[in-house]
Amino acid sequence: MTRTRVAVLASGGGTNLQAILEHFDRLGARRGGDVVLVASDRADARALARARARGIDAETIAVARGKSGLDLADVLERENIELVALAGYLRYVPTEVVNRYAGRIVNVHPALLPAFGGPGMYGGRVHDAVLAAGVSVTGVTVHFVDEVYDRGRIIAQWPVPVLAGDDRDALAARVLRVEHILYPRVVDAIAAGRVTQASCNAGPVLSAPPDSEFTMLSRKDDCLAEAIDRALG
Repeated sequence: MTRTRVAVLASGGGTNLQAILEHFDRLGARRGGDVVLVASDRADARALARARARGIDAETIAVARGKSGLDLADVLERENIELVALAGYLRYVPTEVVNRYAGRIVNVHPALLPAFGGPGMYGGRVHDAVLAAGVSVTGVTVHFVDEVYDRGRIIAQWPVPVLAGDDRDALAARVLRVEHILYPRVVDAIAAGRVTQASCNAGPVLSAPPDSEFTMLSRKDDCLAEAIDRALG
């Protein structure tokens, strides 16, 4: 069986990368893809060290003229990449790459888009905005990437409760747990061809469950994983 060649782009610690790798390990021969490249805009990104520890090609990519690193489009072409997964990648992806990989480049965002998205909305800034807005529910969105920040077609969403007394760190940790369960499963479903951009034409393939269910599921990892697996086939 030929599996999809996946590149993961990350700017920081690479915990979503690690979640993808571990999920693929659990699937074994049933997985739809292999992570063959990890690239970062930062030479000291922990994600690159995670890749090297696994024997995966790890590259620093240039983000501005005169900076060290390889051109993103060139390195993706060199590695025959078929699917690109952004995992905490904080740089704007060049239009050339977005167009080349239309329907084959995805991102995970720590809120329920279109709320709390757009330029400058990443990481702790998102959670600060959620808390400032006083909403009771936030969540995780996985979406296809287009030329506008956080605008691409939504593939899957899962809600996460905002609890009384939450600060940025507490909320971020709760959201990240759900990212680590949802994102690897969506990446595998796309790699395996079970989910495509066309299959999202009528809306996300996985949407938020009823309020009566989401609190329990977002607190119990096994239940959440099972629910997502059923939804994604």
